[in-house]
This record gives sequence, structure tokens and C-alpha cells, in this order.
Amino acid sequence: MQLYKYTALAACFIFSSFGGSALAKTVSVASPNGQIVVNVDDDASNPSYTVIFNNEEVISRSALGMAFKNAHALGEGFTIAASNKSSSDSTWEQPWGERQLVRDNHTELQVDFSHASHNPSRFTVRFRVFDDGVGFRYEVPKQKGLKGLIEITNEYTEFNIQNSGNVTAWWIPARGWNRYEYVYNTSALNEIDRVHTPFTFKLASGTHVSIHEAALVDYAGMALDQRREGMLKADLAPWSDGVLVKKEGAFNSPWRTIQIASNAVGLLNSDLILNLNEPNKLGDVSWVEPAKYVGIWWGMHINENTWGNGPKHGATTANTKYYMDFAAKYGFAGVLVEGWNIGWDGDWYSNGDVFSFTKPYDDFDIAELAAYGKEKGVRIIGHHETSGSVTNYKNQMADAFDLYQKHNVAQVKTGYVADGGRIKRVDENGIVRYEWHDGQFMSREYLRSVTEAAKRKISINTHEPIKDTGLRRTYPNWIAREGARGQEFNAWGSPPNPPEHTTILPFTRMLSGPMDFTPGIFDLSFNGLEGENRPRTTLAKQLALYVVLYSPIQMAADLPRNYEANLKPFQFILDVTTDWQESIALAGEVGEFVTIARKAKDSDDWFLGTLTDENKRNVHVDLSFLDAGKKYEAQIYRDGNDANWQTKPYDIIIENKVVTSSDSLTLPLATSGGAAIRFKLLGN
Repeated sequence: MQLYKYTALAACFIFSSFGGSALAKTVSVASPNGQIVVNVDDDASNPSYTVIFNNEEVISRSALGMAFKNAHALGEGFTIAASNKSSSDSTWEQPWGERQLVRDNHTELQVDFSHASHNPSRFTVRFRVFDDGVGFRYEVPKQKGLKGLIEITNEYTEFNIQNSGNVTAWWIPARGWNRYEYVYNTSALNEIDRVHTPFTFKLASGTHVSIHEAALVDYAGMALDQRREGMLKADLAPWSDGVLVKKEGAFNSPWRTIQIASNAVGLLNSDLILNLNEPNKLGDVSWVEPAKYVGIWWGMHINENTWGNGPKHGATTANTKYYMDFAAKYGFAGVLVEGWNIGWDGDWYSNGDVFSFTKPYDDFDIAELAAYGKEKGVRIIGHHETSGSVTNYKNQMADAFDLYQKHNVAQVKTGYVADGGRIKRVDENGIVRYEWHDGQFMSREYLRSVTEAAKRKISINTHEPIKDTGLRRTYPNWIAREGARGQEFNAWGSPPNPPEHTTILPFTRMLSGPMDFTPGIFDLSFNGLEGENRPRTTLAKQLALYVVLYSPIQMAADLPRNYEANLKPFQFILDVTTDWQESIALAGEVGEFVTIARKAKDSDDWFLGTLTDENKRNVHVDLSFLDAGKKYEAQIYRDGNDANWQTKPYDIIIENKVVTSSDSLTLPLATSGGAAIRFKLLGN
């Protein structure tokens, strides 16, 4: 299959250069539809930019530049030396994703800054402006004043937002005790401190904006620090020695991204992050297979099993065969097995050096299970928990992936559990250092696991990851990540995920890419309905998550017995696909509700998911997204009339209706409820 098909390309350019005039210069570029305008200036010899959307100043004049440890900074004193504009309109094909074809339609402005006397004396800021937002990056050429090891100590990039007290923000803190696994806060913008991206906010006008980054490779991840009210500054995760980024020779930064839409739904329909990443570097990736899976996982979280060896050990040969039988019976492609390898006993959480990635416990026979799975048509899904000890993992990685390749393992879930947000490494002198999950060192290590796996045709699902920045386009075997509070927090979190959690994720974390949330819990009262720790949703909402929270690998996360006791709602999980021809966000407000429709790539069926926060509501769905002139059987799974997440989470209505694209549906959603629909094409 040809992965990238360029259907159209139109390019034009307008070139302007400036002499040594002392007057401030401004150059501008507009999006293809003209609604977004970026102005770049050097007023007072300070490189800056402004972003305007529909005549509203979304990002007020904000600084550009960076500082080095042993060289002059790129910033104050630099003026615009030249600029160049061009445009491009092309379409490329995803091997898997939310949609098969992605349009990349943008205008570009290259702005070259120079300094008359400093060395280094040159840098470029390249802007790409799409109808759904803006991306810009720094391009620093090899030059006098930047030789040997280049150490970046500051990035001056600002995102200046006016009237911050009237701006609503949804955010999680950056660089605290945890990585990204926090309950989201909703507050005025002027109440935040340092936050992770994607960082989403709503202006008083109703315009929605999300700041993030794209193509984070060999660089430090960017958080945002509110230095004064409304002025957010790039805050890069430092190395253990305090330096932010270490480079040699010419280099580019990741793209700093600003997604912009007139309403919340517009953010969900954006492809900006993907479009700013490089095309596939792996060649033929037909071996990357989107699929659904089950696993030896949830039992450990609810204390029915243990990861470590003992009488309740989950990852035994016998238990894995039981899960393989279940997977084969119901058409699941794989069985995730956690806790199979030596190291889970004792204080593994604080000591990742105990793990072996090639030695199983005595009650787990990987060769026997690989053969058994082959007979059943079910693969083992591998698991590597590093507990944040990346040097131990690096030293064993090749052998670990070789073992999995030998036994037909095509997907591996990796884990980097380490509270404090710090990863343990041993440097070249044997000294233990601790690095941030989103620092430059770890951006290299996460990518190392992906590229090493690719050599063996293995896909990676990273848990406790560096944040997603669209690299799945460049490395399509990076098939999913975690990077937010998943389902497991409902088993033991304090507090568990609140009802609004999954109505915020699509507008924040999910803007960056797929998430392995692990939906589909059917036993919603394993601690009793009065228990604090249990999913705070209805059963119908658990089904809706399969459509709303996109991942090319979706887990049926509960225990097999709970599905076999509820085969009618389980049918939706069996029917829903994980690879899509098209995806359309239809309605929603951040933290309140969301409705998304997706068309399957492997059939003519459409699927819809809608869910709400703690408030019950009626959701009206216009079915005009369905193919015109065709009839569908709408197989509807929705909250029952008396459903609510607290006392009647199992109340569900399953009904069928014949519909067309000219019809509409009104779906009543219970408190923390939802609805899931399969639109099955009927014969002509």
C-alpha cells in the first residue's frame, strides 16, 4: 500500500528582504481561509509574534528566542533580515488512524533574524498557518559562536493572553509528584501556575484555543509557566544538571502549536499536530495492526490477582490460556500479560533494577503459550515495566525484543512507573542521575524503544510516557500511549476519576493523539455501590468510551466472567472497530459533554459515542453524517430511564431503529451517562 498520496500541490512565494533600516519591520501571513493572521515583528529589536483569529487578538505580542550557556542569546537585538512566504495543499494517507486521508493545507512564513555584531548572529522562525491553527519552530544554522556542544538554558517563547481573568482554562500541573496522571482543574486562566500541554482555554468571546507542540524529537518537552497574569512562557524540562537542551551543529526545535476554533468541537476536528510531523520513516508498516485485546490486568488493580509470584499470581500459563480461550471465542486479537517476568516481588515500584525482561516466573511458559496462541489465532501482547530504571531496560532491550519476536509478539506495552516524575539513569561514569519523563534524555529513550521494536516489526504502547506530539505519523508502530489518568484510577485512586474526566480528555489530552484508556468495565460495583473506588459512570457510558476516546488498540478491560454475564451490552464491544475511515466531532462543550461519530475503515458501518458529566441531559444528534441515500439499522445502547451512575449504573436500554441521513435522534443521558450506537448499513 502506498502510504502517502499527494493529490495536489500548489506553491507560490512572495519574497521580501530588508536592509539596515532602524524602523521596526512587520511581516504577516494568513491561513488559507484568511481567518487566522500571524504578524511577526522586530519592534525595539525584540523578535515577537501576534496571532489574530476573526479579528480577535488570540495571542497578543509575544517574545521569541532562546539563550545558551556559553554563547550570546538569540533574541534582544535581533531584527528581521528577510522573509519568504509559500503555500501548500496536499493530502496524505494514514496507515491507521482517526481518518484515512488527511489534508495538509497551509501557508508558510519563514522569517530570518540577524544581529549586526553578535555571534551567533542568525536564526529562523518558520510559521505554518492552517485553517485550524498555527505551528512555529526555531531553526538554528551552524555558525560562528555555536561550536561543539550547544547548551540551551532558556527559551523565551511566550503566549500572551489578554484579559486572563475572563478566560476559562482546563489544566493539569507540570513537573510535580506525578507525570500527567492528574484530575483536570477548571479555573480562570490567571489562577494557573505551571501546566502541561495540551493546554486548552476558552476566551470570553467563545473562541477555543489549545497550546501544545508537535514533533518532539531529541528535545525537552515544553510546559507553560505563567510568569505574570496572562503571560505564559515556554518552560522546558531540564536535565539533571539544569541545562534544558543539548545539541551539536545545526538544529530545529519542535513545533510550538496553537490550535484555534470558534467553538469546542472545532478543536476535536483538527489535524494540525499530525500535519506538522514528518512522514513515515519506517517504510512498509502493514505489520502494524489496529485491534482489540483483553488482558491479565484489571484483576491486579482490584486485588483479585497479583503481579508478583504467589498464590494469586495472575500471569500463569493456565490463566493466560483461559484468557486466550476467551479471546479466541469472541474475536479478540491479543491477550496482554502483565507480571510474567522476574522482578515483581518486593519493592519493584521503587527499584526498577530488579526486573529481568527475558526470565519468566516458573509458572509462566512463554514458548508453550506462543504455540497455544498460534493454534487459537490469538497473540500474546508483551509487557515491559521499567519502574523508571531506564539504564537497566536499555541494557536488556535488544534481548527482550528478540525474545518477543521469536514468540510472535507483535505489540508490547511498556511502563515507566516512577513517582516524582523522575527517571533513573546511570551515566557514563557510573553515577546515578534522575531525569524528568519529558526531558531531552527521556525523549531519546522513549524513541529508542520504538525504533528498536520497529526493527523486529513490533508496535509499542507506552504507559507513563512522554506526551504525544504526533510522532505516530513518523513512526507508525508507536501505536498508542497513556499520558493521563486511565481506568485504573477508578480501582484505587484517591479520588477516582470524576464524572467530568472523560468529557475533558477529548479537548485536552486527546488533542495530542491516541490514548490507551482501557474502557469497558462492566462490574461497576466491585467495591459496592457505596464504595469510593469504582467507575463513576453508567454501563452505557463505558460503551461510549470506545468511540469517544480514540485508540487503534482498544482493551476490553474487565474480567471475562463479567462480559459473559452481560452478553447483550458486550456485543457493542465486539462490533466496534479500532481503525477509521473518517471521524467527525458533532457536538460538545469542555467538561460537559461530547458526541463523536466515526466511520469504520473495514466496513460501511458508522459508530457514535456520546457521554456527559455529572449532569443528566438530552443530546440531539443530526444524522446527516451518514451516507446519503442509504438505510442503516441503528443499534442503540443508551441509559435507561432510571439510570444514574450512583445507584443504578446498570440500567441500560438496547433498541434498534431504521434511520437515514435525513433523520435525527434524541438521546437521554443519565448522570455520568452515555450512549453508543452502531449504524449498520442495510442492503439496498
